[in-house]
Amino acid sequence: QVRLVESGGGLVQSGGSLRLSCSASGRVFSNHAMGWFRRAPGKEREFVAAVRWSGETTHYAEAVKDRFTISKDNAKNTVYLQMNDLKPEDTAVYYCATGSAVRVLMRAPRGYDYWGQGTQVTVSS
Repeated sequence: QVRLVESGGGLVQSGGSLRLSCSASGRVFSNHAMGWFRRAPGKEREFVAAVRWSGETTHYAEAVKDRFTISKDNAKNTVYLQMNDLKPEDTAVYYCATGSAVRVLMRAPRGYDYWGQGTQVTVSS
C-alpha cells in the first residue's frame, strides 16, 4: 500500500515562504487525487489544495488561493506545496493525502485513503 512522508515544515515570519514536500512509496494510481490538508490547534482538518497525479487542474481553498501552489513530479512520486506570503493564520500541522476522491470529494478528507504523518508549520507575526 501507499506510504506518504511530508517534509519542509518549520518556523517562519509573517510574509515568508516555505516549500513542503510529500514523497509517496508503494502503489499510486494515476487517476487518484493528491491533496494537502491542515489542522490548526483545536480545529478540524481543513482542505488546502489538491491535484490528480495524472491531471493538471488544481484546486485551492479560498484562504490560500493566490499564495499557495501545488505541483508534482510524477517520476519521483512527489507532490509539493509552495507557500508564499505566509500569515499567522496558516499555522498548523500540514498533511498530504492520496485517494480515490471523485471531483466533488477532492476537498473532503473522506475522499482520501492514505495520509502522511504531518509536518508543523508555524508563522510568527
